[in-house]
Amino acid sequence: MNDSFKSPQRHKGAIQIIPLRAFSPLRYSILLALVWASINSCQSKKESHESNPVSTELKYAEGFSIRNEGKLTYVTITNPYPGATEGYRYLLVPESEQIPSLDNKTEVIRTPIKKIVCTSTTHIPLLDYLNETDALIGFPTTDYISSEPMRKRIDAGLITDLGIDKGMNIELLYSLSPQLVMSYTMTSDLGQLKKIKELGVPVVINAEFLEKHPLGRAEWIKFMALFFNKEKEADSVFNEIEKEYLAVQQLVAETSERPTVMSGIVYGDAWFMPAGKNYAAHLLKDAGTHYLWNDTESNVFLELSFESVFEKAKDADLWIGVGSFHSLKEIQAAESRYTLFKPFREKQVYTYNARTGAKGGSEFLELGYLRPDIILKDLVSIAHPELLPNYELFFHKKLD
Repeated sequence: MNDSFKSPQRHKGAIQIIPLRAFSPLRYSILLALVWASINSCQSKKESHESNPVSTELKYAEGFSIRNEGKLTYVTITNPYPGATEGYRYLLVPESEQIPSLDNKTEVIRTPIKKIVCTSTTHIPLLDYLNETDALIGFPTTDYISSEPMRKRIDAGLITDLGIDKGMNIELLYSLSPQLVMSYTMTSDLGQLKKIKELGVPVVINAEFLEKHPLGRAEWIKFMALFFNKEKEADSVFNEIEKEYLAVQQLVAETSERPTVMSGIVYGDAWFMPAGKNYAAHLLKDAGTHYLWNDTESNVFLELSFESVFEKAKDADLWIGVGSFHSLKEIQAAESRYTLFKPFREKQVYTYNARTGAKGGSEFLELGYLRPDIILKDLVSIAHPELLPNYELFFHKKLD
């Protein structure tokens, strides 16, 4: 592999680039940055945002759109939840600007914000990578957070645990005086989010989880950036991630071998696995594998019988994604028939939960949306180890 293909690593005050071959899971700092050239240049960027708003280009994300009118920014969440027939609209207005006349369906948010409550761990890396870690003041069940900078703030008492997600302590949240609550929803019924809005706290819906393209999910860092006037920084971060992803994808394009892949496990009476249009299936395809259910049209999950999965996947080359299992012994204990599959017998079973935070949170589920390039490198290293000979798996690991 060409040494010019590199992964970004941030240190305070400057971007540093290290060769991909030197990329190691032990170097956690690679996850936290990509963007700051210097403290002074960051300040100049902030000033430029105030005098000359940046127009944000979206390449892959389909779930939101952005329209700039002078210093005002109109944001529309076009697909806020599965099956949505209408979206949500927000108008971002700088503190120094007057609020124009609006319809009652458009929510106004003053920018830049300095205090935010988030409700999904996938929002955490967006703050970290924009150097806005200190903006988070509340989160439901903080044990789920894995980010080292965020854990330091939690340990210091600077991030308030708001209780279980669906039962957040709204009075406690309100007492923190957040300028924004970023959340998600699965239906048009906003539930407690509606109650938060009634208290005068702006609520925005982040629907990154509905994006089909892996880079589409990563591009939601541009959404987060709008509320902090960090559009240029978000572009820099995303451009590096895109560059890494496409470079690995190009490597794979040069090989014709496509190992077959099965995924998922049995829950209750059904085997759950990604459908062919699912985000995970997209990654497996880009990694140069033949996912055995790639021809299914759904973008969510399939529920299949054990027998039908066995018939199709008994001779698969790889089994990637096995829930929370930590070993082959655990898998066998849960369901003895798992041992009939070729990848089990040949010890080609991989979990994505190789890394967990200080309180057991999944780093894959937290960071993976923003860093599909790392997921792709993992998958290519598993399926085509000759293409990345010195690469160390980050999110994934082989089960023994």
